Amino acid sequence: MNAHCASVRVHTRKGHGLPRRSKGKQMKKIVPHLWFDKEAKEAAEFYCSVFPNAKIMNVTTLRNTPSGNCEVVSFRLDGQPFMAISAGPLFKFNESISFMVYCDTQEEIDNYWDKLSAVPEDEQCGWLKDKYGLSWQIVPAVMDDMMQEKDPEKLARVIEAFLKMKKFDIATLQRVYRGE
Repeated sequence: MNAHCASVRVHTRKGHGLPRRSKGKQMKKIVPHLWFDKEAKEAAEFYCSVFPNAKIMNVTTLRNTPSGNCEVVSFRLDGQPFMAISAGPLFKFNESISFMVYCDTQEEIDNYWDKLSAVPEDEQCGWLKDKYGLSWQIVPAVMDDMMQEKDPEKLARVIEAFLKMKKFDIATLQRVYRGE
């Protein structure tokens, strides 16, 4: 068994292809699984303090794995299930994977930014890195529509504006989108 196998295996119901828990409850098909050195529970507690509708669901210790004893934490952030494992320093987070958080207001953007950003020199275009090295994109929900704009001039103005930003400013993006 290699270090990757230290995490919990998911069983599927025959003929349905959907993961299930032992009590028959349906699980999401895709659940992000985060690998930490020793901080899985601490990180889950931190993320649960940042996001609404968040809760640690379970903490289990796997004993005698190739990484030693590993703590596995299942938790939810705004209803989205996650898993985390403390399985040693074999893997580190990098910017090739990030979590997007869509925000309706500037206040929401500011709140997440203030709570999550821990590496100011890595901030760019709405991206930030938290104290565990995990990358997040804190994005205005209206930007989704802006990025699907068919008018190339409008789209170019928005792109030019956001490339200069660290934290997104909704009012500025809306002004340049309108051509003001």
